[in-house]
Amino acid sequence: MKFLKIITFIVFFTTVSIGFAQKKEVQINVTKVSDHIYMLVGQGGNIAISVGEDGVFMIDDQFAHLTPKILDAIKSVTNQPVEFLINTHWHGDHTGGNENMQKEGAIIVAHENVRKRMSMEQFNKEREITKEAAPKEALPVITFSKDVSFFFNNESIFIFHVHEAHTDGDAMVYFTESNVLHTGDAYFQGKYPYIDLNSGGSVEGYIAAIKKALLVINDATKIIPGHRNMSNKAELQSYVKMLEELKTAVITEIKAGKTEEDVAKNTTLTKKYDDLNYGDWFISSERIRRTFYKSLQKVH
Repeated sequence: MKFLKIITFIVFFTTVSIGFAQKKEVQINVTKVSDHIYMLVGQGGNIAISVGEDGVFMIDDQFAHLTPKILDAIKSVTNQPVEFLINTHWHGDHTGGNENMQKEGAIIVAHENVRKRMSMEQFNKEREITKEAAPKEALPVITFSKDVSFFFNNESIFIFHVHEAHTDGDAMVYFTESNVLHTGDAYFQGKYPYIDLNSGGSVEGYIAAIKKALLVINDATKIIPGHRNMSNKAELQSYVKMLEELKTAVITEIKAGKTEEDVAKNTTLTKKYDDLNYGDWFISSERIRRTFYKSLQKVH
């Protein structure tokens, strides 16, 4: 029994040590996207900042423990303060630093459903976890129901809601003069998307969101996805084609009377894109098949 306790302690200590080491090792990498737009990559959702005489206009803020590193990264390109912080949706890897940024003086803006979801305890049935409501200091203080525009750093910034996509509170941010689009998690570059059905997301809405983005941008637009690498219109067009092909395949299975388990086990449905490594990241090929089945079964 004593030996078991010692082993348990060693495993616990090692796990905690690795956790702290991973936090310590996270670096915030800064990439210049245009004359005054930068992309910040660390741990969590990709951040974008607009830098200019009006200050810093920021999109998403990753996790709370990274705020000091993120602020240092911002200071490497400007001494201006963060005036506005836009949350593209409510998930913690995009809003975890909200309270810290509010204390720094940032005004937090998001779709009204972001504030609603952050304000209440969240239970995710799929992962069987409970998330406590965010403190008042972390909540958006300005919300919008559809679209909103800012005029900041000598350009107009168009923020538009995409309904029932990754969640029910997603927003994309388009810097019109810089021709840069931040999609939030309505686009996972090169990998299957996480469609959060428990937060109002849907396959139909996700596809519609990308099609809406394609109407806004052009061939020269630089795209900052919610996760992974900078992208462009051609890649986004290929991505929506992938989603539509999977949608068609799964609907065919549903109409043939197949169950969720049948679809989950049918690797041929996603093989084309599995071979292109779409399923070797956060969302596996089995999980995307289950997600598509659950979402599409409701409407077909």
